[in-house]
Amino acid sequence: MPKTRVAIGCQGGGSHTAFTAGVLRRLLREEDVDVRALSGTSGGAICALLAWYGLVQEDRELARERLAAFWIDISSRDPWELLTSRWTLAAYRTVGHFFSPEVTPYSLPAWGQDRLRAALAGAVEFDRIAGLVRDGGPRLFVSAVDVLSGEFRVMRDAEVTVDAILASAAVPTLFRAVEIDGRSYWDGLFSQNPPLRDLAWERPDEIWIIQINKRVRAKVPKSLADIRDRRNELAGNLSLEQELHPIETINTLIAQGRLNGSEFKPITVRRIEMQRELDYVSKLDRSPAFIGDMLAYGEERADAFLRGRR
Repeated sequence: MPKTRVAIGCQGGGSHTAFTAGVLRRLLREEDVDVRALSGTSGGAICALLAWYGLVQEDRELARERLAAFWIDISSRDPWELLTSRWTLAAYRTVGHFFSPEVTPYSLPAWGQDRLRAALAGAVEFDRIAGLVRDGGPRLFVSAVDVLSGEFRVMRDAEVTVDAILASAAVPTLFRAVEIDGRSYWDGLFSQNPPLRDLAWERPDEIWIIQINKRVRAKVPKSLADIRDRRNELAGNLSLEQELHPIETINTLIAQGRLNGSEFKPITVRRIEMQRELDYVSKLDRSPAFIGDMLAYGEERADAFLRGRR
């Protein structure tokens, strides 16, 4: 029986994307799935990179190992770092309840970005990436936005450097803009979250979206904190739905018989969604307990998804 050609899009969401790492670890155990491409934004870009890095070397166990090892490495294990992380979470949760002065990342040392750069360099040999890219191999797409022009940029395969990943993850209230080719870039959450149209050109049978931000809430938010959380979810999902629109339009035209004889084929879109209602601030939570829980929850949701698919 032929394998299902799959492309996977990984939505961004800070520490919540440890969930994505768990999902990918479980999906990569499926032997009947041929992963032809991965895309990602912010934390989702990191997960897509780590999975792709193993797949392009035809080593799924390497991908699974790097996905877990990175998130364990980036968690706050040092006592001072853990204390600082807890203080940061507490400070952000006061916003909307008390006066809380904001601080630009340009007035602080770039410790956070430096820490992330070191973790990425420990997980991926970036100087090998160009040599690993091959015709017919899996593709990788990472998004960021040009701060000044507002133009979206998708970096592909060998263009995915450590700076490309840092740019995709450069949340402007936390990290400084990242310079690439003389241009300054911010988090891909403002552009394509994640890039999906690029996946469609790889002609997969199915696109699987690992979705961090909830689509549906049961109650109308009324407190400032709840309003902020829901606004963040809606903003994070806006570009995802816009990326899906042309794929759904082509599927509709094919079903109506209006693209007969064309190069287009129908693509089934499936979602693996995080169902828990977590606040925005928890996207900054790097405690080992939270990261470990997100990894395990991702594997659990992926397992349920695969059972439903069968």
